[in-house]
Amino acid sequence: MYAMWRLQVALCTLSVLSLSSGGESKARSCSEVRQAYNAKGFSLVNVPHQEISGEHLRVCPQGYTCCTSEMEDKLNQQSKLEFEKLVEESSHKMRTTFVSRHKKFDEFFLELLDNSEKSLNSMFTRTYGKLYMQNSEVFQDLFTELKRYYTGGNVNLEEMLNDFWSRLLERMFQLLNSQYHFTDDYLECVSKYTDQLKPFGDIPRKLKAQVTRAFIAARTFVQGLMVGREVANRVAKVNVAPACVKALTRMLYCPYCRGMPGLKPCPNYCHNVMRGCLANQADLDSEWNLFIDAMLLVADRLEGPSNIEAVIQPIDIKISDAIMTMQDNSMQVSAKVFQGCGQPKPSGIGRSVRGISDVFSGRFRPYTPEERPTTAAGTSLDRLRAVWRTMQHSVIDIKEKLKESKRFWSNLPDDICAKGKLTEPDEEQCWNSHTKGRYFPEVVKEGLTNQVNNPEVEVDITRPDTLIRQQIMALRVMTNKLKNAYNGNDIYFQDSSKKMHISNAAMTETILSDSVDPLKLTRWEKFGELQTKHVALHLCCCHVCFSLGSGVYFSIVDPALKRPKLLHRLAREARKP
Repeated sequence: MYAMWRLQVALCTLSVLSLSSGGESKARSCSEVRQAYNAKGFSLVNVPHQEISGEHLRVCPQGYTCCTSEMEDKLNQQSKLEFEKLVEESSHKMRTTFVSRHKKFDEFFLELLDNSEKSLNSMFTRTYGKLYMQNSEVFQDLFTELKRYYTGGNVNLEEMLNDFWSRLLERMFQLLNSQYHFTDDYLECVSKYTDQLKPFGDIPRKLKAQVTRAFIAARTFVQGLMVGREVANRVAKVNVAPACVKALTRMLYCPYCRGMPGLKPCPNYCHNVMRGCLANQADLDSEWNLFIDAMLLVADRLEGPSNIEAVIQPIDIKISDAIMTMQDNSMQVSAKVFQGCGQPKPSGIGRSVRGISDVFSGRFRPYTPEERPTTAAGTSLDRLRAVWRTMQHSVIDIKEKLKESKRFWSNLPDDICAKGKLTEPDEEQCWNSHTKGRYFPEVVKEGLTNQVNNPEVEVDITRPDTLIRQQIMALRVMTNKLKNAYNGNDIYFQDSSKKMHISNAAMTETILSDSVDPLKLTRWEKFGELQTKHVALHLCCCHVCFSLGSGVYFSIVDPALKRPKLLHRLAREARKP
């Protein structure tokens, strides 16, 4: 049907040209074309004033024309530039959303964390005075590591929190038994009894569960915003194939050559051209939608009962409660430690300059509204709550913007055609690729495989765009990490300062299943003809990671890789020629 239509159009065109040449001795004027061409910033030198024979044209119809070969080449390049600009502009709002929301959430969370640290410092300085000041680095290190984890450092939250409580136990144990001298080996023995003795009661276990769940959600969410931003920025910079440029020129500028510079393309004609040119981008859509759904899940987690405020705001109170619990149990704890680690040597300076009751004379008690501690900046805990409320509004706003971005890539071709009145709605008064008139071919569906029957753009469906496939893989890994974060499981981001490269190894596409946690790795293969489902890897200490670019490294944890023998075997296999 389409071939017959093409034949009919060609015959009609020849008939019109024949009648025109027989009935008119003079060719039509190209004045409108010259004016429009000059408005694009091109020189009018060698631009014809009247139509000339068009046998030299390679893209546009070869009837009488207002275009020279040089003009057609320039319009060809102009089509490419305008298309790139259209894609950039159409995706600008969505890309800006990820940039601005990432920045806001990041700032709010770090401010919340800073205020929490200041609140603890203020409260502990007043409550414990000099004793706190002498041991403040234990608490400073806690917040430093929390910040480092959140900002992408290679920190194991559980191990870090265990280390905090062990260090606190060592300091407390020395203060409560200041009449003895303790060596480093003895204190290490003391820390080994942390789990058995539970000197701080059940507070460390509960706080660990709350902190890990909340921080995993927060870090993964902000990293998800960053990944969304990076993927969108990369995909928006389209790689325009020659066949696409040819189709764009025929659609946008062949009307110039036919002496009708104001004629716009038919809507369905535009849809076919854009769907052909953006076929690979449309294939990103299904993985993009899954990524957005996973982001919304984690956003719900941030708003839920285990939200950040519930953890960060009372962290100072919970730690102080833990200290008081150990003070209450100090006699039993000391006796059991002496029994397990041996009797320490006396220090020779007496029990303490201050009595044991004086050491913690400022025993913590719940604050009344009038007694809320102020931060170092002089603001009250109300500032913490104000920051959190702002952050909550930010999360709600982000959720709405995320929902709006679903199906963005599959809708992009049609959005571009509708943007800025690119097409002519009157189907009888539009450019149909040959002349003014109705466009008859059907509109093809979105996606690469559907372009096999695209009448306007020649698309090689056997050669998917490598960049797009990489972004699909990046989204897939991030989506899996978001799902794990929603369930409270962590898959570590690799610290980009600690990476080892194996340049000749690649891994086939990771099997990502909701039931797989952590991710399983498939077989290793050598580089060669790198298939589209492969992705270059770096082999790291306990996991495998790959680069998304711009220094962003992601990791896929496999418990098996934590076994050194297997790790070394994989490294040897990857190095084989």
